[in-house]
Amino acid sequence: MLGGQVMSMGQAARSVARKLLESHLLEGELEPGAEIALRIDQTLTQDATGTLVMLEFEALGVPEVRTELSAQYVDHNLIQADFRNADDHLFLRSAARRWGLWFSKPGNGVSHPVHMQRFGVPGKTLLGSDSHTCAAGSLGMLAIGTGGLDVALAMAGEPYHVKMPEIWGVRLVGELPDWVSAKDVILEMLRRHDVDGGYGRIVEYHGPGLARLSAMDRHVIANMGAELGATTTVFPSDGEVRRFLASEDREGDWVELVADAGAAYDMTDEIDLSELEPLIALPSSPGNVKPVREVAGTEISQALIGSSANPGLRDFEIAARIVEGRQTDDGVSFDVNPTSRQTLEALARSGAVATLVAAGARLNQAGCLGCIGVGQAPASGAVSLRTVPRNFPGRSGTRDDQVHLCSPETAAASALAGRITDPRELGIPYPRIEPPSEQVPNVRMLVAPDPDPERPLRRGPNIKPLPRLDPLPGAIEAPVLLALGDDVSTDEIMPAGRALSLRSNIPALAEFYFAQIDETAYERACELDGHIVVGGENYGQGSSREHGALVPAFLGLRAVIANSFARIHGQNLVNFGVAPLLFRDAADHDAIEPGDLLRIDDVHAGLRAREPFTIRNVTRDRTVMVRHDLSDRQVRVLLAGGLVNEFRARDAARR
Repeated sequence: MLGGQVMSMGQAARSVARKLLESHLLEGELEPGAEIALRIDQTLTQDATGTLVMLEFEALGVPEVRTELSAQYVDHNLIQADFRNADDHLFLRSAARRWGLWFSKPGNGVSHPVHMQRFGVPGKTLLGSDSHTCAAGSLGMLAIGTGGLDVALAMAGEPYHVKMPEIWGVRLVGELPDWVSAKDVILEMLRRHDVDGGYGRIVEYHGPGLARLSAMDRHVIANMGAELGATTTVFPSDGEVRRFLASEDREGDWVELVADAGAAYDMTDEIDLSELEPLIALPSSPGNVKPVREVAGTEISQALIGSSANPGLRDFEIAARIVEGRQTDDGVSFDVNPTSRQTLEALARSGAVATLVAAGARLNQAGCLGCIGVGQAPASGAVSLRTVPRNFPGRSGTRDDQVHLCSPETAAASALAGRITDPRELGIPYPRIEPPSEQVPNVRMLVAPDPDPERPLRRGPNIKPLPRLDPLPGAIEAPVLLALGDDVSTDEIMPAGRALSLRSNIPALAEFYFAQIDETAYERACELDGHIVVGGENYGQGSSREHGALVPAFLGLRAVIANSFARIHGQNLVNFGVAPLLFRDAADHDAIEPGDLLRIDDVHAGLRAREPFTIRNVTRDRTVMVRHDLSDRQVRVLLAGGLVNEFRARDAARR
């Protein structure tokens, strides 16, 4: 039984995460660090990643999706400045109709809140080609963000392979004080544990403090678990989840899923909600968190409310109450991005839209937009306050951006003042917003599946074939293109907004390779017959966009040597035949310079071994020892030149 209120004799008390994993386990043992295979019930794709997923699904040769439910959203690249985005939208619609996916039309909203409103089901698994797929953990789902190729395989009915995470129990006690909200809870987690504190872990929230956190509050916290580097975040499916689903006219989808009394966790933490204060993440990392009061008074030029990180009705309603009857500072661009068409309609009915517009808000269509650097770029060097999940350098579309992450309360208060303002200093009563007991569901912009494998795909000139990759060579001798430090993000490997319109055109997209860091990287890579990149800790943090692995592979990247890898990016490198190698001794990172020629004489033997092996720095006449933490399955995928090649070989062997 999912709820787990009754246990058999001798059965250990289980957490919510443990129950979800056990009910979907197909292969492996639930021991931390061991590779496991999970059955996937649902998949989620969006337009920035979905075009590639559909090309990959086509390459697999499967006639239609084999999940319980798969949904394709168009929420990132909504601005149709030329033909490319519009063409891609039509391609995605044709792919959804051909293979049997739900299709969410452009302007219907951000994938994560829409999926939560319409499709999320407690007790199910969800795999998404967006790192913030973990937001669905707010409903008691096991929801994991990963690279698109993994999602294409799941759509084909294949299991999802991942290393069994540790389960991190975070007990919440107390109640949030006035002017403190869910965003401050996850910022407190980031203040304590930084952007890699959740690596290899599932964060499970429990305790009496949950009683006053709505399902959308939980979404805020679960969404930004990705910024902790966590595999996913899980909340129980309790009475609040039942209330939320009932408000969406889906109470029939509710099942109870709560931790057993005395459930054990691999590690624990506790947050007293009553002790929290307004927090803000300074540039340029979600982990650079300070109390708002410590940076109050800094002049701002933009305040942006919206994104998957703060998608709830209350996040917009409270901003409207704060600015009601007032005008935002004349030096501030006050941007409001509704996160779903349904939420926008509700805001219109309540009068909040009129209030926001009267206060100076620039109202945009329902979608991601500024969060991903698609429009709404801030001025050069100017401070932008945003309720989005990430503030990596340049992600906003402005190279020298100064993006701060904060709650809607802090953003709205600061928009009025023209400077960073602790909302507790506004001098007005706190406008508490209760979650609605009944919504008016919007299903009109969702197109139901009607699979027909004979339907043609609508390919515009920007849709290029998926590049074919060769098997990993037996020996590698290549120069180091770049030697980088810690926390390199996928936005720095492949920029977000300004290049996203080329997401289905890998040769054209390749021209942006590492452009945020070194504008010569693409030209230099083209001149080489293969290259290597060196990184520090947490290489590849951030987005699940597999373009950050496929484009480098297309340009001849053979290996990345780093002190550690972000989970999704490390897996994406394997999926496209690039070896993610780890320095045995972290200090060796500093002994390699750009241009050094590195040689690995027998890569295959080194990867198959479980012992460190040698890389020779020919330029400096010295050696370094490297290792890897790949499973036997991942080594097979890597040697085959990626997951598509490996799947085709397995599929041919079955026939």
